[in-house]
Amino acid sequence: MWSSFLNNVPDHEWSMTKIVSTLMGNKHCADKMLLYAENHSQSISGGQSFAEMLFGEIKDHSPGSKESMLRACSLHKMIRMITFTIGGHAYLNFMGNEFGHPKRVEFPMPSNNFSYSLANRHWDLLENGAIHQNLFSFDKDLMNLDENQRMLSRALPNIHHVSDATMVISYTRGPFLFVFNFHPTNASERYVVGVEEAGEYQIILNTDEKKYGGQGLIKADQYLQRTSSKRADSLQNCLEVPLPCRTAQVYKLARILRI
Repeated sequence: MWSSFLNNVPDHEWSMTKIVSTLMGNKHCADKMLLYAENHSQSISGGQSFAEMLFGEIKDHSPGSKESMLRACSLHKMIRMITFTIGGHAYLNFMGNEFGHPKRVEFPMPSNNFSYSLANRHWDLLENGAIHQNLFSFDKDLMNLDENQRMLSRALPNIHHVSDATMVISYTRGPFLFVFNFHPTNASERYVVGVEEAGEYQIILNTDEKKYGGQGLIKADQYLQRTSSKRADSLQNCLEVPLPCRTAQVYKLARILRI
């Protein structure tokens, strides 16, 4: 799905409904589901990795390169986050893809004249390439959601909000709230999403942080949000969250409020 979207569908026409229905799959088989953002053919069989699709044509200091780099970095993080957290209990990554390795893996074979040119991973990119360092830092913190919070062991998410009009998706998984804004240009200072539990919700992961290659548009005093007792998404409570375009946030229920 993701490669099809990136190659064939303009960013503003991405279907949130299709994203959710594809990634959720068959709930009856969730215990056996293995989720991945990039498949075998893309990564090692002569295809293109996400990094090649997203970053491949961007030239440093060319007109529009800054905006193109921000788009590529944002989508790389968002795609991996939603794939990792929305369904199933296992996740697959091909080595190097977590930091946006610029080339696929291709082992020596007759079709490439037994070349070793792509049979490697450039680990030095983590030392001298800012964007790769940023993506690696994000992926490390994303994986910590499972290592520290047992994310993949939790029950499947409750999907509360899927809007093709605004290109926003939100769902809860245990005490965590996930909010994604895939819209390429539209942002919101107070986007309303429904939640089951009244309380205070703290951002614990934000794709837009500068250390991840983002713009840092959400300020420190916006990281803690308190619910109001207004119905939204067929739920009793709601949050009004800051939501820059092409960003995603993970909130954790920090304090339950009894009303």
